[in-house]
Amino acid sequence: MKKIDELKEILKDLKRVVIAYSGGLDSTFLLKAAIDTLGKDNVLAVTARSETYPLSEYKEARAIAKKLGAKHLAINTRELEIKNFRSNPVNRCYYCKKELFKRLNTIRGRYRMDHIIDGTNLDDLKDIRHGSLAAAEEGVKRPLLEAGITKDDIRKLSKNLRLPTWDKPSFACLASRFPFNERITAAGLKKIESAESRMHRMGFKQVRVRLHGKTARIEVPGDSLGLGLKLKEKIVRDLKDLGFVYVTLDLEGYRTGSMHEAAGLTKR
Repeated sequence: MKKIDELKEILKDLKRVVIAYSGGLDSTFLLKAAIDTLGKDNVLAVTARSETYPLSEYKEARAIAKKLGAKHLAINTRELEIKNFRSNPVNRCYYCKKELFKRLNTIRGRYRMDHIIDGTNLDDLKDIRHGSLAAAEEGVKRPLLEAGITKDDIRKLSKNLRLPTWDKPSFACLASRFPFNERITAAGLKKIESAESRMHRMGFKQVRVRLHGKTARIEVPGDSLGLGLKLKEKIVRDLKDLGFVYVTLDLEGYRTGSMHEAAGLTKR
């Protein structure tokens, strides 16, 4: 595959890299490609831990990194201490990524690595991503994007490589469940994490529980709406148990960037 050959050449030029590693589809594939191309000693995977990501995601990332034989470092980030993140403006992600990439640049220097890389791919250009500015400012390289690799490419290649993430649903930080300009709180993040965890245990592989005050607006893929209606009594009971007063199932189904719709910020 021509794109893979190009990716390998791009990685070779980067020599020694720090990877912003979440354990998701994109960063896991990039980690595997980097290790295969550069060798384990020239790759350092760094995972950020905070209230904005479920503990289960970190544990999965750690297990995958270990299975790949990667050098893996976990750092604690405190996004809720950043005023411009906590107040949740439409460019919230910029402040989060800026802080993360600054930390990774410090780590890069400490471990004598040459570059920071992340798993941004060609399909990410379809969505609004304010974190891209922070990446550019901090000199983050994007090998998958540069090689023209799409999300579908990553899934197919990951399956061929027998990576456990090949069919893993996309995941965004829990802060994305809050409407813009509504203050992000630790309690709200925990409430969302618990709600989505309960939904997963009911059999929903892809789910978002959007927080609208006392209302939980649930997004699941179109082919899971039937399951949502079938389990409506249990869903309502479980989510009300967490403190929600109203529980709704969004008939448009799961879609990325749905919070942008209310703010009139859909990508064109």
